[in-house]
Amino acid sequence: MKLKIISYNVNGIRAAIKKGLLEWLEAENPDIFLVQETKAKPEQIDSAAFEALGYNSYFHSAEKPGYSGVAIFSKQKADFLKAGCGIEKYDSEGRVLRADFGNLTVISTYFPSGSSGDHRQEFKMEFLNDFNTFADELIRERPKLVISGDYNICHKAIDIHNPVSNKNSSGFLPEERAWVSQFLEKGFVDSFRVSHEEPHKYTWWTYRFSARKKNLGWRIDYHLISEDLKSSLSNASILSDAFHSDHCPVLLELNI
Repeated sequence: MKLKIISYNVNGIRAAIKKGLLEWLEAENPDIFLVQETKAKPEQIDSAAFEALGYNSYFHSAEKPGYSGVAIFSKQKADFLKAGCGIEKYDSEGRVLRADFGNLTVISTYFPSGSSGDHRQEFKMEFLNDFNTFADELIRERPKLVISGDYNICHKAIDIHNPVSNKNSSGFLPEERAWVSQFLEKGFVDSFRVSHEEPHKYTWWTYRFSARKKNLGWRIDYHLISEDLKSSLSNASILSDAFHSDHCPVLLELNI
């Protein structure tokens, strides 16, 4: 059976719905739809509209109104659901949501950005360190693991439009890039790069400077899959024709 998973930082789910997100979702028809930056409480999201498309809805929202938040929409009901990673300072920001489907575990995650200043960059690096521990423990228990979402890090020079001018920018710092490298070495696969080695493939563009039109972007949205799932990988791609956000969706297909 082919399982179709799409992850999308929608930069506000209510705004994205007004831009045609539901119609696009109906056309794409993924089995699992992972969302980041919902920027809404569960009661502010039209779950009935997703239910009408055949989806079960699961949310982990930030305590701060209009900020962060992740969600999972799935055709199949989750066997197990867990919001958060067990650390309050991250969980209060709505950054990690886990759902189990049989022996498969899927996570929608929104990593912190450090672009607003040193304090948030320090917070981001703490999150990366703690997420390592979280993933280490989880993969031992659940070896068929998909961790999808906005990592807010470009891994390599090929993943950013101007690596030289951005070498000191949050999201492309040496220590952030090194984190991705070591995370992959621990037993994860960057699904997109398995079959796509070409440059200029991005998932986020600033709204300024006509960046998207000029394709001056960053690839910061990933489906990282455990090594146990690599043999099941049939397709991974970037859906750059979707325009509901400053990000675009990323696609993963597995033969389960």
